[in-house]
Amino acid sequence: MDYQNTLLYLYNSVPMFQQVGGSAYKEGLENTLTLDEHFGHPHRNFHSIHVGGTNGKGSCSHTLAAILQEAGYKVGLYTSPHLVDFRERIRVNGQTIPEDYVVKFVEEEREFFEPLHLSFFELTTAMAFRYFSDEHVDVAVIEVGLGGRLDCTNIIQPDLCIITNISFDHTQFLGDTLEKIAGEKAGIIKSKTPVVIGETTPETKSVFTKKALEVGAPIFFAEENEKNNYPGLECELKGLYQVKNTRTLLTAIPQLQKIGYKLNEQAVRSGFAHVCELTGLMGRWQKLQDTPTLICDTGHNVGGITYITEQLKEQSYRKLHMIIGMVNDKDIRGVLALLPKDAKYYFTKANVKRALPEEELAQLALEAGLQGDCYPDVPSAVRVAQEKSLPEDFIFVGGSSFIVADLLANRNALNFH
Repeated sequence: MDYQNTLLYLYNSVPMFQQVGGSAYKEGLENTLTLDEHFGHPHRNFHSIHVGGTNGKGSCSHTLAAILQEAGYKVGLYTSPHLVDFRERIRVNGQTIPEDYVVKFVEEEREFFEPLHLSFFELTTAMAFRYFSDEHVDVAVIEVGLGGRLDCTNIIQPDLCIITNISFDHTQFLGDTLEKIAGEKAGIIKSKTPVVIGETTPETKSVFTKKALEVGAPIFFAEENEKNNYPGLECELKGLYQVKNTRTLLTAIPQLQKIGYKLNEQAVRSGFAHVCELTGLMGRWQKLQDTPTLICDTGHNVGGITYITEQLKEQSYRKLHMIIGMVNDKDIRGVLALLPKDAKYYFTKANVKRALPEEELAQLALEAGLQGDCYPDVPSAVRVAQEKSLPEDFIFVGGSSFIVADLLANRNALNFH
């Protein structure tokens, strides 16, 4: 099999949450532990840092990896979902896993894993850990896929855990209250392993404190960190929510230094300033065009959209054009209620099975007081928005990671300027 056929095999043979949603979710670690034993426990061959939370964990994971790279470490980075190419999920020092490694892994191991009826994420996690071990990385930054307690990344014994924040997402799996969701996310807190909490609410702080106490984990709350050891820190990632991500990381760095990580000021500043170049991160308040301004962002739940709408209020423009699509398992009404009423809307859908049809989204949006037209795919919506915009207008593309993925996959054809 070549790489493209290997991907088709993976996407069609193992259920992929990115494509189909809840039916791909497997609760429990039984398969993960079986795979781990089969491969000889590869995660024990490198240090790791575990990053969970509802929003911001991707930005934090990439920025932390960038800092570690600039400090001279060989760094593995495992994140999800991917936006354009599967290989974005698994990187070493910013370089994606080679196509031939993916092909070889599937060809050599399919006889073993097919009878297990794995989920896509279970298989991908095993591939990542094996690759990091084969590449002899010093440390891997591992982003939780979904939840924490039963997530298949939760077999690692990390040097540090980070939980960015808690808001409502994946409630069908994680619970319908902030306390329940926090309980699942707190499942990555390990015995005597320091944990940094980025943001709390009255409902979640007690959950984290209790769990840390139970397992003897030193706990640090970024909100209580008043120190600024890096005045004038330049951050490449823009967006209001990056302020909290930055504080989370600046709380984590001294804990890593305390346990022996050599992270000097130059590495920290350079990691923050060049995270996209160093790690390949995309889709975080990313500017693709200047006249009119076109920004995309992967924020896709109430917590993420809250920050985006605040950010939009800070922009200056003649008219705001909002290209929006969502998947069918999110709090769609909750998100729509937050969006600006005075924008022109272009309702569309991503090229995934979970995508909410644009007509359904438009109807729900109408109930929320939002006006616009429907487009069958992201490129057609963007083209019309570009045609209808003047140079001083502002185009926003988002509502789902998959909308941003479709945008970036078509960026050459869309003729950004």
